[in-house]
Amino acid sequence: MPLWVLPMAKVAMKTRCAVYTRKSSEEGLEQSFNSLHAQREACEAYISSQRHEGWSVIPTPYDDGGFSGGTMDRPALKSLLADISVRIPVMMGSDSTRWWAV
Repeated sequence: MPLWVLPMAKVAMKTRCAVYTRKSSEEGLEQSFNSLHAQREACEAYISSQRHEGWSVIPTPYDDGGFSGGTMDRPALKSLLADISVRIPVMMGSDSTRWWAV
């Protein structure tokens, strides 16, 4: 008797993604489009490219303009870290230097 294995349909798991942006200085933050916007756009574009995997962006902005990566004392980072354990499984940044300075 033959054994038939039917492929199961892949079900995309819903993954909510947060975007964190940071700029060390306040220079240029007053512009209508600045580095924080560019970082967020890049991250949102990547998240959108993973929509088929069930990824979606959380609209809450986690933006630290004018804060050095040399310290963890940043309001948006603290807010993001507090939210992670409760409701955010994936964090997205344009590169690792946005999280901290190495």
